[in-house]
Amino acid sequence: MSKRKLTRRQAWRIDKIQQERAARAQKKEAQITAYEDDSRLGDEQEGLVIAHYGTQVEIQANTLEDTHPIGTKQHLQKRCHIRSNLGSLVTGDRVIWRDGGEMGVVVAVLPRTSALSRPDPHGDMKTVAANIDNIMVVIAPLPKPHSYLIDRYLVAAEAIGIKPVVVLNKIDLMDESNRYILEDISNLYRSLGYEVIEASTTLGNGLDELTDFLKHKTTVFVGQSGVGKSSLINQLLPDENLRVGALSDATGRGTHTTTTAQLFHFPPVNGESGGQLIDSPGIREFGLWHMDEDTILSGFIELQPYIGQCKFRDCQHRQEPKCAILAAYKAGHIDERRMSSYQLLRDSIENTTK
Repeated sequence: MSKRKLTRRQAWRIDKIQQERAARAQKKEAQITAYEDDSRLGDEQEGLVIAHYGTQVEIQANTLEDTHPIGTKQHLQKRCHIRSNLGSLVTGDRVIWRDGGEMGVVVAVLPRTSALSRPDPHGDMKTVAANIDNIMVVIAPLPKPHSYLIDRYLVAAEAIGIKPVVVLNKIDLMDESNRYILEDISNLYRSLGYEVIEASTTLGNGLDELTDFLKHKTTVFVGQSGVGKSSLINQLLPDENLRVGALSDATGRGTHTTTTAQLFHFPPVNGESGGQLIDSPGIREFGLWHMDEDTILSGFIELQPYIGQCKFRDCQHRQEPKCAILAAYKAGHIDERRMSSYQLLRDSIENTTK
């Protein structure tokens, strides 16, 4: 099939957009070069990306500075340009930066210990957060939780070796119309060995458990819009006062109030770090198209004991004879919802790569 020929106006518009993009890139690079050539630019120092704003990031310095009131100290925060050769930075990245007064410049990025990533709607990889130890999957009575979405997060956590926990938030909204579904989901993941914390900012439930889980680690909050991630953070860290959105009356879905991933610190405990959490924008889908079949399979922890036990080395675990995973499923050792999630995820990556 021949390509559709562009009209003269369409071609002009595309060329204009490309020129504007190139001009913006050149302007940004010129600004950064000007900062670096300035003799007032400070020495190189380590810092932490605590928020991302397009072509700039908010950096928190590792060193403490004197602040008011007298006698107190806190970490310096600075908005910084990013050198174009560094690629994309995300919240949680550790970097080398230089202070330029009004603005700073990030000149290097340190190796990541972990990164939670997902494909965007265009198929490009988008990193959600870096250098994380835990992932907290937040669900609520509304929007209605689905084990398929939860399983996607759990598979992603298993793939990068970080600890997941499921948080059933807003338990004050549980009633006879949804109690069975919510308790059934909670019991499913508890039976698999995952920790499930029931929480409510209205009732005050689960806040101590959440605080204990978050100590000394960097944890990313994930989940659909409207499940109450920002409300939980406001309870755990009252000084942050994050904006909270209501559910849409028309769709019953959450509205996006968190537009960029942000990192928050808990107060020190006995002189040690109180932990850090990253609040990520709510998303309704979390694709795993970048993973291969073996990674998807290993991400379901109850399937791991049966890997390699099938008769055929290239077993697809669909209807092949002497498939160990199908035999375990038929024997009741694998929950039907989890088996369905595995098959749907496997099929989704197959359809994407065709």
